[in-house]
Amino acid sequence: MKISKYLVLGLLITSLTPVWGQEVHTIDAKTGLPVTPNESGKLAKFNLDFPGGTPAQLVKAIEKATGKPLNAIIPIEYVGEQLPPLKMSNVDVPRLFQALKLASVRQVQYETGSYFGGGMMGGAAYATYSSSYGFKTENPGTDDSVWYFYEDNPPPKPPQHQSTPAKSCRFYQLAPYLDRGLTVDDITTAIQTGWQLMGDSSPPEISFHKETKLLIAVGEPNRLDVIDNVLNALRPAPQTPGDNSPGANFQQRLQQIIKNQPQASAPAAPPTTPQRRPLPAKPPESPADGQ
Repeated sequence: MKISKYLVLGLLITSLTPVWGQEVHTIDAKTGLPVTPNESGKLAKFNLDFPGGTPAQLVKAIEKATGKPLNAIIPIEYVGEQLPPLKMSNVDVPRLFQALKLASVRQVQYETGSYFGGGMMGGAAYATYSSSYGFKTENPGTDDSVWYFYEDNPPPKPPQHQSTPAKSCRFYQLAPYLDRGLTVDDITTAIQTGWQLMGDSSPPEISFHKETKLLIAVGEPNRLDVIDNVLNALRPAPQTPGDNSPGANFQQRLQQIIKNQPQASAPAAPPTTPQRRPLPAKPPESPADGQ
């Protein structure tokens, strides 16, 4: 019995030996393997004289300085990003990328929306954002870490909510134009050509009602003005007195011609000679008294 007690005590002391004399390893809960602690003294040190360039060029410069491959991912949208010159001495990869991040920090103003003040006056609202870029990794950073390039930019400008212009419905009577020989296609083609020349990508909708000969149009009021302009241009000019156009009424033209003719004047009577009235006869002279 005494021997078994000493044997158990010896085994217990042996099992506790790593606590005092051996290195303790952390066990990864997922893989069950020991995780080597990240000691900066074990990271590769190197000198770097980078003249500036793209992220991929910086990765190649680090690989050349360390003599080891560097696990790095550069998204395609950041391939052409330009990095500043870097001159380092006795530095490791995590410290290099940390310095690059701090050197890239910029305070950027960005638009957050709009505000309205008194009298319906307002403007854009702004905020300040700390922008940066560089390489980072999800673990503390070792020679075997996978680094990826990133850019931390402010949020994009919020979309402006524009109110949709109200639409209106208009009716146009085409009977006077159709009676003159025009067709519906002639009129609608002229209208649509006007919209095309104006560069209107979403013109109003038009429809012809055959029974009433009405052209129905639905759209924004300023765009419907094109229809009014086309119909005004196709409207015949008003007939004026003396109009000799083929469309003028023949009887009206005839009456106008007659009206404009100079009236015949009667022949003038020869001037009459005024008759002289006979002078009154003088009374006979009587002899003077005493003759």
